[in-house]
Amino acid sequence: MSVDGLRRLNREVKAVEKAPVRIVHLGLGAFHRSHQAWYTQHAGDAGDWGIASFTGRRPDVAKVLAEQDGLFTLVERSDAGDSFEVVGSVVEAIDGANIERLVELVSAPQTAVLTLTITEAAYAHGADDLPRLVAGEQPTTPLGRLVLGLAARREADAGPLAVVSCDNLSDNGNVARAGVAEIALGFDPGLAAWIDNNVSFVSTSVDRITPRTTADDVALIGEQCGYRDEAPVVTEPFRNWVLSGHFPLGRPRWEDAGAVFVDDIEPYENRKLWLLNGAHSILAYAGQLRGHTTVAQALGDAVCRQAVEEFWDEAARHLPRGELHIPEYRTALLERFGNSRIAHHLAQIAMDGSTKLRMRALPVLRAERAAGRSGTAAARMIAVWSAYIALNPGLQDPRASGIAAANELSGGARVAALLGLLDPDLADEPGVVELIQELTSVWAAHHAGTGTAA
Repeated sequence: MSVDGLRRLNREVKAVEKAPVRIVHLGLGAFHRSHQAWYTQHAGDAGDWGIASFTGRRPDVAKVLAEQDGLFTLVERSDAGDSFEVVGSVVEAIDGANIERLVELVSAPQTAVLTLTITEAAYAHGADDLPRLVAGEQPTTPLGRLVLGLAARREADAGPLAVVSCDNLSDNGNVARAGVAEIALGFDPGLAAWIDNNVSFVSTSVDRITPRTTADDVALIGEQCGYRDEAPVVTEPFRNWVLSGHFPLGRPRWEDAGAVFVDDIEPYENRKLWLLNGAHSILAYAGQLRGHTTVAQALGDAVCRQAVEEFWDEAARHLPRGELHIPEYRTALLERFGNSRIAHHLAQIAMDGSTKLRMRALPVLRAERAAGRSGTAAARMIAVWSAYIALNPGLQDPRASGIAAANELSGGARVAALLGLLDPDLADEPGVVELIQELTSVWAAHHAGTGTAA
C-alpha cells in the first residue's frame, strides 16, 4: 500500500507524460490543490499546462508531494458519501525558499501564467522585501519573490505574463498589481515600467470549502483506494471560479471545468466575500463563543444562524439583483455549511480577523449607514470578533500588536481602538463605537452562558 500504487494508478488513468510547466503557482496548500489544480486537470487542454507549485512559509507539503511525483488524491465529501480522484496537474512541488528555481521558471518563455494563493495578509507585507532586494539579498515574501522573478523575465526578454490572484480580496488583481508595483518601483523604476507594459493582473472570485486534512483522511485513502497518499485533499463537491482579465500568452481552457470569464467581476467578488466569507467569520467567532468547533455545528445553533441570516439580509441590499441569483446562492450556502461530513474548523477561519473583517463586514456596515440604517448585523460581525479576541489574545493576526494594545483597555475605549485597526474613520463615529460595544457585551455573555440573541 505504498505511494507506488498512487503512481501506477495515475499512469493507468492518464496514460500520458507529465505536462510541461506553463503555470507557476505561489502558495502550495490544500485550497490551491482543490481549486486551481483541479480546474487545470479538467481543462480540455490539460496536457499542455503543467503547474510548478511553490510552498509558502513551510516546505513540508513540497517534500511530500515531490516524493509522490506531484500526485495527490482529491476526496469530494458530501452527506451522500465520498468520491476519489487522483490529480496530476502539479508536475513540480517546490520549497518556496528555492528562489533559484522560481526565478528560472518565471523567466522561462513557455511560462504564461502565475497564480497566487498567499492569504489575504501577505499582500501587505511585500514591501518588507524592498531593502533585501536593494541589498542583493534573497526576498522572503511571496510578492518580493515574484518581483525578483519578473526582473529575471525582463532580463531574459521572455515576453508578457498573466498574474492571477486567487485570494479572498476584493479586486484582488489590482491589489496584487499595487503590491508588485510598489516593490518594483523602489527596486528598479525601469522594471516597474516593464511590468506595467507587459504583466496583466487578473482578478478572480474563488469558492470551494477545503478544510485541513486529518490523519483519518490519510487512513481512509489507504482503506478505500489501496495505496498510501501522505498529502490528500478533502473538499466539498461545490466549486466556483470567476475570472476577469487578459492572458497575453494564453491559458488553460478552464471553462471546460466550469470556470466563468466576465468583464465586471466586482458583483461576484462581493457576493462571495460578503455572503460566504462574511458568514464564515460570524460563525467562527459566534460559534466558538457558544461552544462549537465546526461550521456545521455553529450553523445548527439557531442563535448563530439568525446572526448569519440577518447579515445576509443587510448585504443583499447592496448586491445587484438578477444575474447573481442571491436567493439561490443563500440556499446553496446553507446546504454547503450544513454538510456535517466536512469538518471545517472554526478556529482555522478565525485567524487573521483584522484583515478579513475589513473586506467582509466594513463595506456592508458603511453602505448600511450611508443609507440611514444602523448596520447592526454587520456591526455584530465586528462585535463577535471583539468578544472572541478578548478571550483569545494570542490568535494569529497581522495586527497582533495593535490588538494586544487594545486589549489593555476596556469598554468603549477598547472597541474604538480595535475599530481603529479596521477603519479609523468609523472609529471616530461615536454611534458605531457604542453599537459595537453594546453588541460585544452581549456576546461576551454568550461565552459565560448567560447571553441571548442580539
